[in-house]
Amino acid sequence: MTERLTAEQYQNELEGTQGRDKRRVRGAQRTTTADGITHDSKTEAQRWAELQLMQAAGEICGLRRQVDIPLHGRDGPIMTDSGKHQRAYRADFTYVDKRLGCAVIEDRKGHETDVFKLKRAILFAQGIEILVSKAKG
Repeated sequence: MTERLTAEQYQNELEGTQGRDKRRVRGAQRTTTADGITHDSKTEAQRWAELQLMQAAGEICGLRRQVDIPLHGRDGPIMTDSGKHQRAYRADFTYVDKRLGCAVIEDRKGHETDVFKLKRAILFAQGIEILVSKAKG
């Protein structure tokens, strides 16, 4: 007997993507740090460790990760296609820089996607600027 596949399963088999997380950008691999937190990439995990050291040294405070920031347009909240939920940008890290006395929204990127660029532009129109940090290499 022949195994039946849906069209999507067949396409995945042809592309060799069966079982892979399609949200990963350019081969980024999820990484778990020593404190048991899972990050979307190795560079994000490295930056988290750096920020924890900065917080321990008293340079920053209020360090948080994976913070959702609601998106607003000219006519109000930007909703999902179903209209049931408000769209949001998920920041990798947020903290307060004590030296500058300001809140920082930071995203660790190896590659800026079109969706990220769009959300960054929407947030900029809301008066929110995102600090994009890149891995030193």
